[in-house]
Parts: sequence; structure tokens; C-alpha cells
Amino acid sequence: MTATAVRSPVLLVPLPRRPAEPAVAPDRPARPGRAAAYQRVLHQLVRRELRTLADVVSWAPDAECVRTGILTCHAGLVARVLLHHHAVERESVWPALLRAVPATARPTAEAAVGGWTLSCARIDAALRDLDTAARQWAVTGSGRARDSFARACRALADDVTAQTAEEERTLLPLLDAHLPEADWTTIIRTARCGLSGRQRLLVLGLALEDCCAGDRARLLRGAPRATRLAWRVYGGGRYRAAIVRLRGAPPAG
Repeated sequence: MTATAVRSPVLLVPLPRRPAEPAVAPDRPARPGRAAAYQRVLHQLVRRELRTLADVVSWAPDAECVRTGILTCHAGLVARVLLHHHAVERESVWPALLRAVPATARPTAEAAVGGWTLSCARIDAALRDLDTAARQWAVTGSGRARDSFARACRALADDVTAQTAEEERTLLPLLDAHLPEADWTTIIRTARCGLSGRQRLLVLGLALEDCCAGDRARLLRGAPRATRLAWRVYGGGRYRAAIVRLRGAPPAG
């Protein structure tokens, strides 16, 4: 699976609908909304997985095709999720936010979206470079290619950490304050996911792994009923097994 195969935007797991809240007074901070909560959970997932990949790749043996395949496929999945996330933000979330902000807040919002656009364009290019490094390692099986792939994972983790910190500082408070609940509902209903059922369960497990109790409950409530049932019946066990194969240890949660 390669990161470059992604075309359509995706939302990971929609958070459940809440009643629309009244407008936030200018001297009072907004209550956390579904959109910003979703963003933070996904950011946390991607930051953790890129750093974990950089660590576990660094001690992977040379010329072991099965192990190399597990690690490069996981990198491809993480890249695919992040590329989809950026597409949703670029095509749906930020345009909706810019339509919703009042005139007094629009210059701030436009500047923040402009900075996000530049940063995420660089990250998207780096994600495609990561795919190239993964294929080179898969073909050669050499220690040199492995180390190059590990460095690419770590550099991406650093870049994503910096970019998401800035997004959470500048854009997510604007989402909380101004994005109408109806607009978020439309976004999650119209986004399309290109992941298989097995991949969706794996990504759900990645999102749940180190969530707080509130985010965990919202993610599970917001998932389709069939997904919740699959997770409870066999998804959790499969996720644990997949993480043991990937990291050599069970998930933290």
C-alpha cells in the first residue's frame, strides 16, 4: 500500500452529534467541539506512530522481508490517513471555517489557514518521499536503506509535531468558537473513506490507544454500529496482535 494512492478525503471515525451550542461570548473561551476534538485525536495518533516507526525500524534486521513488509505497510497506512486528513481540512474544514468566522476574526483565520497550507504542502511531499524510501528498503533490504527510512520517519515526526502544535494553537480555537455544528455534520457525512474494513478497525484502535476516557467514549459512540460491534467482538484482539507484530510489545492501553 502506498501513500500516493490516496485521492479522496476521509474522516477517521465521526464523533457523535451534539446539540448546537449558543454563540460564544468574546470574553469567554469556547467549549471544546467535535471538530477540534477529532483533530486532536488524529494528530496524537500520527505523531505517536511516526515516532514509534522511527524507533522500531532502527533495530529491524537486514534482509528480513516479512519484518520489512510489516513496517513499510504500516508507514503507508499512517501516511494515507494523514494525506486524507489534510485533504478533508483543505477541501472542507477550512473553507467552512472561513465562511463562518465573523469579519473581525477573518484576517486571523485567513493568516492561520495560509500558514497551515504551506506547512502541510511540505508535509504531504515528505509523506510521498517516505513512500519512496519504504519501497527502496523493501527492494534492497539493506541496512543503509533501512536507516534512510528510519531517518525519514523521524524527520516527519518532528515536522508533524511542529505543524500540529501550531494548528492546535491557532486554528482549533477558531473551530471551537465559530464552526457551526451543522457544517461539521455535513463534512463527516460527505467525506468518503478508501480504507478496507480491517484497516478501519486498525486505525480505530490506533485512535483509541492513548485517548482520554471522554474522547474514547465519543469515538466509540460516533462509530457506525457495525464497527462498534466488530471492535467489541474481535477488533480489539486483532488490534493487539497487530501491534505486537509491529512493535514487539502490546499497545499501551
